[in-house]
Amino acid sequence: MEQLLHYVWKHKIFPLKPLYTTMGLSIEVIDPGLPNMHAGPDFFNAKLKIDGTLWVGNVEMHMDAADWYRHGHDADKTYDSVILHVCAQSDCTVLRTNGEAIPQLLLTCPEEVVKHYDELRRADTHPPCYSILPTLSKLSIHSWLTALQTERFEQKAAVIASRLERCQNHWEDTFFLTLARNFGFGVNGDAFETWARLIPFRAVDKHRDSLFQVEAFFFGLAGLLEEEHTDDYYVQLQKEFHYLRHKFQLPLPMDNSLWRFLRLRPTNFPHVRLAQLAYLYHRQQSLFSRIIESDNLEQLRQILSARTSAYWEEHFQFDKAAGKQVKTLGYGSQQLLVINTVIPFLYAYGLHKGEDSLCDRATRFLEELKAENNYVTRRWYAAGLPVETAADSQALLQLQKEYCDKKKCLYCRFGYEYLRRK
Repeated sequence: MEQLLHYVWKHKIFPLKPLYTTMGLSIEVIDPGLPNMHAGPDFFNAKLKIDGTLWVGNVEMHMDAADWYRHGHDADKTYDSVILHVCAQSDCTVLRTNGEAIPQLLLTCPEEVVKHYDELRRADTHPPCYSILPTLSKLSIHSWLTALQTERFEQKAAVIASRLERCQNHWEDTFFLTLARNFGFGVNGDAFETWARLIPFRAVDKHRDSLFQVEAFFFGLAGLLEEEHTDDYYVQLQKEFHYLRHKFQLPLPMDNSLWRFLRLRPTNFPHVRLAQLAYLYHRQQSLFSRIIESDNLEQLRQILSARTSAYWEEHFQFDKAAGKQVKTLGYGSQQLLVINTVIPFLYAYGLHKGEDSLCDRATRFLEELKAENNYVTRRWYAAGLPVETAADSQALLQLQKEYCDKKKCLYCRFGYEYLRRK
């Protein structure tokens, strides 16, 4: 309910009558201020007229006035800048650290807003705001999806920045780590990232010209060479890994129980994906640099086109032969790698280098790609939203993950329109 009180204040949904403090002073809200998502007062730089005098400062909000003291604000100088305390119920006066009383406003949420907010939170349908979506203008929808797309870019850029720090500011290593995670295509994403963190890139670089040795590094550290098989290729890889492990003092392999196979098509088995990643790493020197220099999607697809060594054309796992099949990365897989790896890296690298052209290219690529087809995009499409490009689908994935799943309707523009128009 306190969040709802914030919402009412932010959007100035006030009773149609003059506002007064608990001491009877008139209040005119010129500007409610900017919401603060960090520590400190709830709204910054509000502009209010209290008893005819213009005040500029901060606003703090609570359901109960006594929360001011429960939260220790009376002893925190950060809150001395508060010019108005807004609460739903009050049985006390709130004071600054110097003992001065702060004007206080009793504010209640309109019954209709409470009712409609409750509808949103309890709705069984998805999205709960579907009834107002057809009434929204194209401009309103576009502006919100654009904001969500930017929000998603910034979140992914923050994750990349964190990985970059762990990789000692080595962009090639960071790119491979992110690419590896996305080679898990969701189900094995965590396992692939755990594995990629074990890769000693400088050591592998010394043997990058040999696909066989790259596979030995990759399968060995993935914990997939720890069993005993009679398969000749397996035995050769195992021997090579033992040699490399001794030569470079490699870390212990990961626990192979982390790899998932249940309900996966054989072409998505970890063995096949590792073989494709090994082929890509072996074939594409300076992979990250080539990606950054690519100016069109066709170049990116050519760079990311990967197959496997001959052994994996007849196997999905070790010691289990299958009919021959050239296992290349399909068009859909390439598109997912571009969306989830390449484009975020272009944006993150552009931010890091201060090169707007890279950020613009990332946006252009998203707008040129077709929308992803998954249960999230299908649900929004069924609710009446256009889902045409990857920019649309990425925005809707952000909306689903950060707003719908978390029931943050008060922070969503569609939720705002529902509460306002319903």
